[in-house]
Amino acid sequence: MLTLSLLRHAKSSWGNAGLQDIERPLNERGLEAAPRMGAFMAEQSIAPDVVMCSPAVRTRQTLDLVLPHLSPVPTIVYEDKFYLGSASTLLRAVRRLEGGIKHAMIVAHDPGLHQLAMELSGSGDSDLLQALAQKFPTAALAVIEFRGRSWTKVKPGAGSLVHLMTPKRLP
Repeated sequence: MLTLSLLRHAKSSWGNAGLQDIERPLNERGLEAAPRMGAFMAEQSIAPDVVMCSPAVRTRQTLDLVLPHLSPVPTIVYEDKFYLGSASTLLRAVRRLEGGIKHAMIVAHDPGLHQLAMELSGSGDSDLLQALAQKFPTAALAVIEFRGRSWTKVKPGAGSLVHLMTPKRLP
């Protein structure tokens, strides 16, 4: 079985008009939400072997706040194409993962991340699927499981959505 976790960056700041979009940092709400999502991941034993992350400041900061909760510490790969990458760009990267990797995580942006979660989630709890169809807010985490052993065979509709958590839903 293969597991793919999709984490949208936490809430970012629009406070400095002089920054390019890729340079926008997390705001106060994002700085609070990201470690809470990391704690949720630890509680649920969500432990990726590898994390592929957009190079944007807000995705890197989100990952930095989640990482202390992950054990063992995963391999981190920054993917330039993930900055505002489409669902198809993200899926191509997933399909290139090595066979020894059983759990991968992507930290990236909307709308590509949300579209990928929707495309891959062919089954799962109906309430989770309905919530995913509504929106994928900042710092949201979707965990999708696939039968099989090869990332090259991951295709639309083949995954089962097993977790969908947002900061607002955390206790």
